Amino acid sequence: MPNFKPNDGRLYSPATERNREVILEILERVLPNPGTVLEIASGTGEHAAYFAPKLAPRRWWPSDVSAPMLKSIAAWAKQTNACYLIPATELDVCQTPWPVENHEKHSVDAIVNINMIHISPWQTCEALLTGAERILPNGGVLYIYGPFKRDGQHTAPSNDTFDTWLKEQNPDWGVRDLEAVEDAAKGHKFALKEVIDMPANNFSLVFHKESP
Repeated sequence: MPNFKPNDGRLYSPATERNREVILEILERVLPNPGTVLEIASGTGEHAAYFAPKLAPRRWWPSDVSAPMLKSIAAWAKQTNACYLIPATELDVCQTPWPVENHEKHSVDAIVNINMIHISPWQTCEALLTGAERILPNGGVLYIYGPFKRDGQHTAPSNDTFDTWLKEQNPDWGVRDLEAVEDAAKGHKFALKEVIDMPANNFSLVFHKESP
């Protein structure tokens, strides 16, 4: 769980420091450049603060549904002072329309979603795909990171244990089957272009929105 940084309002998560560099390597390669990248469920804001200056001139647009997380994102942004980091937006993927749609200053070219769909109901994954279909242009990139099952089976005993723990917290949570996510994405005009093995038994999924 996130913890407070002393005195300045920033929350931090140990997992972020462990995965940010390997995720950055993928994002540098797959994200449009230039372009505006909407991060869904930014959490503490550490990824936004780390990625924004390194992915310039792309613009990084963090968002979250949680008020404490939005405060932490703002605190991290203040420390980072990155000119390519857009102020965070309160966004619930299950609400329509998203507040970033038809924005007067920024249009979204890619969406990044890290460690969300296993700690939320399946409907949240569906809502993410529905919203991404609405706002991304043809060829737009949707990047999803996290643990996944393959063909209904866990890829490591630690993921099996983690899945059990998640379901104890909320029976609607859990490590998702990668093929189920791919099938759902197809229904929203997204093709899975890459599946990349990541450290700690996680995966990077790179989707492209296809033309009608």
